[in-house]
Amino acid sequence: MKKVWIIVFGLSCLGLSAQKKWSLRECVDYAVEHNLQVIQNQYSKQIQDSNLKMAKKEYLPSVSAGMSNSVSFGQLSLGTGSIRNDRFSNSANVGADILVYNNGRLEKNIRKIQFDVEASQYDIETIKNDISLQIAQQYLTVLLNKEIVKISQSAVENAQKQYDRAKITTQVGTTAQTILAEAEAALAREKQNLKTAEINVGRALFAIAQLLQLSDYKGFDVEDVTVSETLPAQLKSVDDVLTTAYENQPQIKAAESRIKSAEAQTEVTKTGFWPTLTANAGLSSFYNNLLNSRGNGTSSTDQIGFFQQYKDNFGQNVGLSLNIPIFNKGITRLQVEQSVINQSVAKNTLEQQKNAVRQNVQKAQFDVDANYETFLSAVETEKSTRLALEFADKSYAAGRSTIYDVNVARNNYANAQGSVAQAKYNYLFSLKLLNFYSGIPLTL
Repeated sequence: MKKVWIIVFGLSCLGLSAQKKWSLRECVDYAVEHNLQVIQNQYSKQIQDSNLKMAKKEYLPSVSAGMSNSVSFGQLSLGTGSIRNDRFSNSANVGADILVYNNGRLEKNIRKIQFDVEASQYDIETIKNDISLQIAQQYLTVLLNKEIVKISQSAVENAQKQYDRAKITTQVGTTAQTILAEAEAALAREKQNLKTAEINVGRALFAIAQLLQLSDYKGFDVEDVTVSETLPAQLKSVDDVLTTAYENQPQIKAAESRIKSAEAQTEVTKTGFWPTLTANAGLSSFYNNLLNSRGNGTSSTDQIGFFQQYKDNFGQNVGLSLNIPIFNKGITRLQVEQSVINQSVAKNTLEQQKNAVRQNVQKAQFDVDANYETFLSAVETEKSTRLALEFADKSYAAGRSTIYDVNVARNNYANAQGSVAQAKYNYLFSLKLLNFYSGIPLTL
C-alpha cells in the first residue's frame, strides 16, 4: 500500500510539473542562463579576466632557482703535459629580475586588456538582448495563436448551432436536404480551421521551447496573458529613442570599448621604440670534489666538505641591464601601422553598429505606425462584418436569405476577428521593440 501511495504521489508531482505555465520573465531568465552561446561568451570573458590578472602580475619580479651537477673524467692539459682531472661539481643559484622602465608598457597593456574585458561583458549582454527579443516575439505569437483558437472555437459553436437548426428544419421538411449538407460542410470547415489554429499554437510553443533549448517540449506551455483591447501609446519619439539606444545598447558600448582597446594597443606597440631597463639580483654558490686527489699530491682528508665549500663560495650579484632598440628591420613601425589600421576597423564597426540600431529603431517606428493604422481599419471591418452576420442570421431565420449567405458572413467575420488580433499583436511587438531600445524592460 505504501508503494502505491508513493507512485500516486510521484505521478501527481509529474502532473503538476507538466501543468506549469511559463511567464515571459521566466522564459527570458531561463534562456539567458542556459543558452549555449551565452555560456560560450562567458567563457571568453573568463579568459579575458585571466589575461587581466596576468597583466597586473607583470609588475612583480620574476624569481627563479637552479641547481646543476656534473662529473668529468680524463686528462687535463697543463703546459706541455697533462694531469689527471676527475672531478664532481655542484652549483646552485637563485635570481630575480624586474622591469624598471619601458615607457609605461605594463600600465598601457593593463589598460588595453581592461577594455577587452568590458567589450566581452557587453558581448554577453548583446546576446542576452537578442535572445530576449526572440523570446518576446515568439511569446506574443503564442498569445496571438491562442486568441485565434478562441475565435475558431466561437466559429465552430456558431456553425454547430446552424447545423443543429438545419437538421431540425430538414427533418420537418421546411428546408431542402442541400441546406443540411451545406451546414454540415460549414461545420467541418470550421472544425478544420480550429484544428489548424491549435496546431499553430503547438508550433509556436515548440519554437519557444527550442529557443529555451528544452529537451522535453511536449508539456511546455506559457501563461495566458490578457492583453488589453486598448493599445498603449508610444512613450518616446524616435530621436529620443535613438539617443538612448546609442548611449545604452551593449553592442554599441562593446564597439566603443574595442576602439579604446585598439588605441591602447597602439600605445603598447609604440613602447617597442623605447629602451628597456631591467634590474636583477642573485645568490649563488658551488662545490668541487677532486675524485683523483691522491694523484694530484693531495689526500682525501685535504678536501673541504660540501657545506663548508658552499659557505666559502657563497656570492651575491646585483645589476642593471639596458636594452636599446636600434634596428629590428622596421617591424616595430609596421606593427604600429597595423595597430592604427585596427583602430580604423574598430571605428568602422562602431558606425556599423550605430547604423544597425538606427535601422532597427526606424523600422520599429514604421511598424508601430503601420500596425496601428492596420488595427484601426481591422476594427472597423470587424464591426461591419459582425453587423452583416447579425443581419444574415436574422434574414435566414425569416426565410429571406440562404444558408450560403450566412456562411459567407460568418467567414468574413471570423477573418476580420483574426485580422484585428494579428494587427494588435504586431503593434504590441513593434512597440515593445521600440521601447526596448529606449531602455524600457520587456514586459506584457
